[in-house]
Amino acid sequence: MSEKKFEKLEKKVAKLNEEEIEIPEVLPAIAMRSNVVVYPNTVVPFYVGREKSLYALEDSMENYNQLLFVVNQKDPKIEAPKEFDLFKVGTVVKIMQIGKLPDGTFKVLVEGISRAQWTKSVEGKYFKFQLKLLKSRYRKTKRLLALMRVVRDEMQKYIQYSRKLPTEALMFLEDMEDPDVFADLAASICPGTLEEKQQLLEILHPAERLEKILKLISKETELLEIEHQLDQKVKQRIEKSQKEYFLREKLRVIREELGGEEDAEIKELEEKIENGDLPKYVKEKARFELRRLEKMSPYSPEANVIRNYLDWILNLPWNVKTEEINDLSVARKVLEKHHFGLEEPKQRILEFLATRSVSKTMKAPIICFVGPPGVGKTSLGRSIAEALGRKFLRMSLGGLRDEAEIRGHRRTYVGALPGRIIQLIRKAGVKNPVLLLDEIDKMGISFQGDPASALLEVLDPEQNKDFVDLYLELPFDLSQVLFITTANTLYNIPEPLKDRMEIIEIPSYTNLEKFHIAKDYIIPRIFDELNFEKKKIIFRSDSIKKIISEYTLEPGVRELERKIRSIVRKSILEISEGKEKVIVTPKKVKEYIGPPRIKDENQLDAPTIGVSTGLAWAAYGGTTLFIESTFFPGKGRLILTGKLGDVMKESAQISFSLTKKICGEEYSEFFERNDLHIHVPEGAVPKDGPSAGITIVTSLVSSVKKIPVDNNIAMSGEITLRGRVLPVGGIKEKVLAAYRKGIKKIILPYLNRYDIEKIPDEVRKNIEFVFVNDIYEVLKEALVCEDKECGISKNNL
Repeated sequence: MSEKKFEKLEKKVAKLNEEEIEIPEVLPAIAMRSNVVVYPNTVVPFYVGREKSLYALEDSMENYNQLLFVVNQKDPKIEAPKEFDLFKVGTVVKIMQIGKLPDGTFKVLVEGISRAQWTKSVEGKYFKFQLKLLKSRYRKTKRLLALMRVVRDEMQKYIQYSRKLPTEALMFLEDMEDPDVFADLAASICPGTLEEKQQLLEILHPAERLEKILKLISKETELLEIEHQLDQKVKQRIEKSQKEYFLREKLRVIREELGGEEDAEIKELEEKIENGDLPKYVKEKARFELRRLEKMSPYSPEANVIRNYLDWILNLPWNVKTEEINDLSVARKVLEKHHFGLEEPKQRILEFLATRSVSKTMKAPIICFVGPPGVGKTSLGRSIAEALGRKFLRMSLGGLRDEAEIRGHRRTYVGALPGRIIQLIRKAGVKNPVLLLDEIDKMGISFQGDPASALLEVLDPEQNKDFVDLYLELPFDLSQVLFITTANTLYNIPEPLKDRMEIIEIPSYTNLEKFHIAKDYIIPRIFDELNFEKKKIIFRSDSIKKIISEYTLEPGVRELERKIRSIVRKSILEISEGKEKVIVTPKKVKEYIGPPRIKDENQLDAPTIGVSTGLAWAAYGGTTLFIESTFFPGKGRLILTGKLGDVMKESAQISFSLTKKICGEEYSEFFERNDLHIHVPEGAVPKDGPSAGITIVTSLVSSVKKIPVDNNIAMSGEITLRGRVLPVGGIKEKVLAAYRKGIKKIILPYLNRYDIEKIPDEVRKNIEFVFVNDIYEVLKEALVCEDKECGISKNNL
């Protein structure tokens, strides 16, 4: 375009701006390839450079009274767009001003007049469209006015946070009352993509347009508000950091002016490192961490981590030991002082101490006390510590699931600490305490690791000389720690862990042992704890025996101690109210702690058909249980109840098959026409194990042949399909349980005959033991019948 032609256009623009606007049906068009969308009632500048657009601009000025149709391209990257590359809806604008730029392009300032939709293209060397004007029809309702107010408020927030728009833009909105014009002005400054802005142009009703605008502005304002909050936080942290740096530098300068005094904390730590009785590798690690601490700010989080770490490694007893007592007579007295009975465990402990006194280089074995609750496992560990003159510490492993409790946490974690083993050793202040690991059979496994596997390194004498805690990252010698573990059962302890321990079984107490424990140990200890005169409360021997036999059936003495404490409290109350002395008689026992808890239902009154007495063994000790069976018309099914485990269910299946074999063909029709129901009472208590085999067979044969079972007999043994009786475990606990409940005869497998030697003489004298090889011998002893053979043929086996 020539200079003369451009000057003519400028003059024509100035002249036409003063004339009234009439929009023709056909107008030249410019395809906009920027993200700017021109709305009616707004003034927008844009640049024109493409040849087709310049022709359209010239045609608009010469033939169409400065009127022009602007429409956006769908893809701004297209250099030479066709009709299908354009949106259908655009804006009829009036050219307000034209200016030529040095690069040959033109800057055009236009005012939006009306929305329009092109319906047909007119052929030519530039875009020219036949247009259909789009007018919005609406009523000025209260809802529309409310929308205007909400958009105005939201726009104010947006302008405040964005900092991209001048506040003058808000003034136009404040003064505008026409909803249509207001919506167009708001759309022109509303953020959004090209598609979203085009949608606003295509929406005719101002209410719908304002709703869309509100949605877009609210979304952008929310993001800007979050950015503003983040900026504020960052600014505050920077200011705080700068302030701390300034104060630290000022403090450093003041110290230099005062004579360059060293930091007292650093100096104290350095003295501990150099003067402490620490191994060489520990000192080197401590010096390295101290140099790191000197270089960093004393207020930084990492400095606090280093301080804690130095505190741990400098206060551990790396070379501090307790002098051990090697006098076996002292050890024997200590064990006798605190424990009645337990001859075998005491003997094993003394043998262990004697061996240690001979060989100073012997690695400490890991002792594991196994027995039911309340038999004195923990107190035996405490007695060993007293006998050796060592410090005693206890750590409960019950429910432990996190491997870090043993190995410690790495220092990278927040709140990291060494494992509990190292914590207890620091608490003891010596490297050779007696450490009791209680309830080792009750550890668990979770996603946090397997603590039992972590204990292998701790308890293995070959490995624990250089035990590395993950927090310390330094080897600590645990070989001089005397580890003692306790468990209720062995089968819950992992085999690799069990292999590293020396098992000492602690049996249940007999009633006679409980009597002596109560009389000579529990009652005097209670009076000593209460600092009370023993003469004012006198326990008669028959009263103690009554408590043992009628109120407790436990393998240990915890419940017995609770009952005695309850009686002592009630006696002290009577003395406080004026009574001079209390003599605890059997009548007083019932008055103080109520009627007996243990009654005769633990044993049958007379021989009963289909009910046999079995012996069971669990973590809490031995017990007796009844096996009940009955037949009734049916289809030969087997029904099992009583919360039985899988192994016990299998025993019942084997017993059912064996019973059919024992009874012979004459009972085959009986089994086909009747259902069998086997029940083990106390249905809420889980029961499992193979040792009830012979008890179930006895009950079934009794039910089939209608022969009662001797109520004074209890039995335990695994059964095979051929009728052989196999050995079982827990004989001592089972026999003691039977003895406590008044059983006179016990049937056991022949291969268990040597286990009887471990049973106290008091029990063996009062019980008759029958050892059997097959089920025929069991039935011969257990069934009460006139015929010695009870109608059972051994040929059927």
